[in-house]
Amino acid sequence: MALGLSSQRARPGVFGRLKEIPWLLVLLVVLLTAVSCAMLYSAAGGDWEPWAQRQALFIGIGLVAMLTAALIDLRDWFRIAYAAYVIGVVLLVGVEIAGVVGMGARRWLDLGVVRVQPSEFVKIGVILVVARYFHSMPQERMSNPLFLIWPAILVMLPAALVLVQPKLGSALLIGFTGLVVFYAAGVRLWKFGVLFAGVGAAVPVAWSFLHDYQKRRVLTFMNPESDPLGSGYHIIQSRIALGSGGIWGKGFAQGSQSQLQFLPEKQTDFIFAVLAEEFGLVGSLSLLAAYAIVLMFLLAIAARARSTFARLVAIGVAAMFFANVFVNVAMVAGLLPVVGEPLPLLSLGGSAMIASLAAMGIAMSCFVGRDRIISRSGDDTI
Repeated sequence: MALGLSSQRARPGVFGRLKEIPWLLVLLVVLLTAVSCAMLYSAAGGDWEPWAQRQALFIGIGLVAMLTAALIDLRDWFRIAYAAYVIGVVLLVGVEIAGVVGMGARRWLDLGVVRVQPSEFVKIGVILVVARYFHSMPQERMSNPLFLIWPAILVMLPAALVLVQPKLGSALLIGFTGLVVFYAAGVRLWKFGVLFAGVGAAVPVAWSFLHDYQKRRVLTFMNPESDPLGSGYHIIQSRIALGSGGIWGKGFAQGSQSQLQFLPEKQTDFIFAVLAEEFGLVGSLSLLAAYAIVLMFLLAIAARARSTFARLVAIGVAAMFFANVFVNVAMVAGLLPVVGEPLPLLSLGGSAMIASLAAMGIAMSCFVGRDRIISRSGDDTI
């Protein structure tokens, strides 16, 4: 048999895939999670309890999930895309049927030994399934709008299930990530115009699903002083924290807004405000620069991928990561309504942390398998 002319590309072993993992990206992600533990330690007044110790456990589980996902063969991710999506949707339905209510919303599913938030994991399923669909679709069908109905349903179904929990931020992020993958797959811009028109028509329906407190947040975010002790309180305190940090910050564990309990949800939604107050503009820009480098890594993975599936998955993970960072930082700065979205790799939360790290691992799998060409059926070709 002639060397190198096999019809099937042999899968590299585990050690071979370990060598291919982008370890610089792994290091950067680990550093961001270390910052998370440090900021949660600070937010608790210089104590590992109740947040930093718990977050360290979530990070440990997430890092194992990330490396495991990176070592899984790209073709296997292609094969399980629909299964991952279906599991995510089933869990969302389970939340509606038997979910745990907390803070006025039904978002968690109690599995006995652990409580999970399926809306964080379903984002990954959406990316995988839409990427697989467009990978398997012949390019000439892209011009036919009828072939876009099914992937649109795949995106809108989990987004709708998340919206009724209600979790407006996650629903919008699912939709945004889906749109980015659509565009990267080659969908023409004019078709997005039709879609946006449909979304505009659906806004009144979506508005009816929002709770009263969410409507107040949307109506007051441009003028939070109109309700300083109600829906505007979060934004006002967050702006004070951002401004009081100045250029260099007040120092680690020295932020008055967080230490004196003025800043609400400082361990989750407003962890960026804690960091900005303690490390100032320099610390904030340094964190954003680290996020930008991670984003560039993900886009570079997409650019080097030879298969459509790997390229779209990496772009989808990049879009999800960017949207989460943008929405959280803009929310903390008062540029967007408070929608309850965590800051990736920093905010306290098991489901969010593990899902973010797992998504990073899947993107790394796309890098490990960047030279692998996958046929529309999922088989390797030379």
